[in-house]
Amino acid sequence: MVFYRGVKRPIEIIYKSLNSSICCGRGYSTLTHRGNSSAESRGYLYKHADGPRTYAMSIRRYSAEISSMEQMNLIKRLRERTSAPIKEVKAALITSNWDIEAAQKDLRKRGIVLASKKSSRTAAEGLLALAQNEKKAAVIELNCETDFVARNEIFQYLALSLAKLALLLEGSQQTSAAIPLGLEHLEDLKMNLDHPKLSGEKSVQNAITEVAAMMGENVKLRRGFAMSTPSIGVISTYLHTSPQPGVGRIAGILSLEVEDQNVPQDALQRVGSEIAMHVVAAKPLFLTKEDVSSDALSNEREILKSQAESSGRPQIAIEKMVEGRMRKYFEEVALMEQKFVVNDTINVKTLISNLSKEVGSPVKIGSFLRMEVGEGLQRLEASNESEPLANAA
Repeated sequence: MVFYRGVKRPIEIIYKSLNSSICCGRGYSTLTHRGNSSAESRGYLYKHADGPRTYAMSIRRYSAEISSMEQMNLIKRLRERTSAPIKEVKAALITSNWDIEAAQKDLRKRGIVLASKKSSRTAAEGLLALAQNEKKAAVIELNCETDFVARNEIFQYLALSLAKLALLLEGSQQTSAAIPLGLEHLEDLKMNLDHPKLSGEKSVQNAITEVAAMMGENVKLRRGFAMSTPSIGVISTYLHTSPQPGVGRIAGILSLEVEDQNVPQDALQRVGSEIAMHVVAAKPLFLTKEDVSSDALSNEREILKSQAESSGRPQIAIEKMVEGRMRKYFEEVALMEQKFVVNDTINVKTLISNLSKEVGSPVKIGSFLRMEVGEGLQRLEASNESEPLANAA
């Protein structure tokens, strides 16, 4: 007979208890271990008549075997490694019994599932990322659900990486007009990432999925455009609300074409950057008034005529009112007719004329593009319409 915790029990009962695990419903389990070494947990000693002395110990494994300070430290370390939400980090650590390596692996596995569940949610926030080389400029829109994620450095790093990758796509048309990027081709490309929390070679789709898992939000590559540099001329760009170079919420891109290749580039870039900023601020829809579609013109003229007729004035006066308001309409929608935002005493047409005189060669705007994060998304969600192409001409 032996004694355990002061209670007398027959040795046969003790022996049977050593051969089974006892499970309790209070958040821990009691396991049996045998060996020739001692253990820190409480146990009891027994000895066979014809065998060596061995130890059997009862181990209570709680869901938290470590102190609260150690738990907080592990949560902090795993969050620094993965940037996952604290709730998900803690759940992964608890599931993995506070093994940080196992928790990180579990978090990545569950993160992909979480990202796929979130992919149906509306992502109307995000950033535009712009990259440029001597041949072209490319801009992409990467969406998320909140501006909090858009301010995250990993999200911004991914957006910039996607814009740089978009420069590698070869367009079928060599033109200065803004050409939509084929996202299906972009998503198939591989990326070499070197961010501390996002590294290695990954496909575009896998990189987006991984960042979505880290952020706990739907992350989506929505659209992209590229504009080729003119054979003689420059591409100018402007990003508004830019947290760091290369990313922002609104982008303006335009090409300036010139006849003389000896024209100083700095003058073209200076004025080009100002016009790109103007495009962001003034929101033009067309390059010139001649570019306004006949449908848009007839619709606007009909509305203006109806408004003028309600005034009760003579027909001649009504016609003059309509023509005057049409001029105002052109000033609102046609870039060349708009008042220049930097100096509203002139319009953009006059600005280009003055630049031509300054550089000694005719200059013209080849094309322009204006993009804004989330434009049209709420309307699209409600109506299931096709994706807008942004304001381009």
